[in-house]
Amino acid sequence: MNLPNLRRETRYGMPAADQIMFNRHYVLGYSYYFRQAKWALEIVNPDNMGLERSDNFRPDYRIPEIFRADLVDYSGSGYDRGHLVASADKLETELQNSETFLLSNMTPQKPQFNRYTWKALETEVRRLDAKPKILETYVICGPIFYFDQPVVSIGAGDSNEVTIPVPHAYFKSILTENDRGTLHMWSFVLPNEKSNKSLDKFRVPTTLVEKLAGIKLWERLVGKKIDREKLRVRKMW
Repeated sequence: MNLPNLRRETRYGMPAADQIMFNRHYVLGYSYYFRQAKWALEIVNPDNMGLERSDNFRPDYRIPEIFRADLVDYSGSGYDRGHLVASADKLETELQNSETFLLSNMTPQKPQFNRYTWKALETEVRRLDAKPKILETYVICGPIFYFDQPVVSIGAGDSNEVTIPVPHAYFKSILTENDRGTLHMWSFVLPNEKSNKSLDKFRVPTTLVEKLAGIKLWERLVGKKIDREKLRVRKMW
């Protein structure tokens, strides 16, 4: 039995979701309504032991069939199967990397976003984690939908099949703990589209992410100092 308080990833909090997926190396909150993860939470661990990414995309059969994405839903859609927990964050063992290819960890991203902007932020987070004074880097990310805008869906199209709404944007919130026990926080909101803007242009207060995504972030951290940190837009590292 997986208990949240026994998982290192959830040390500083874990948002609610329809179904919590306790994977071996990350935790994911699945949304039945959106047919994709509402959030994915990890401790970044990019130690590469010479492995290559597995690319074994597959359905997650722990999710009820009526809410579960399948490979056919992405086929020919024009959207990438975008990782929430990056494959490159989990390269220590084959099993660790393989579980990032479960479709529960995928979300429909525009190719120019997935392969450039989103990938660039993932790379920057690993660069932050590699700094000598950083002990641990916690990352939570997920989709954002703007309900005053039209929503495009992908899927088989048949009324009996799953359709997956395409997010308008994505959030990523990063929490680091350094060798003095000090916590620092960065949050980003990035539109699901091609962009030539630098990553620092997407920095936002963590409170804005909470409002847009409808979840509470790092809720086990309390106090005025944390409240100020959530309101802060910290400089890029």
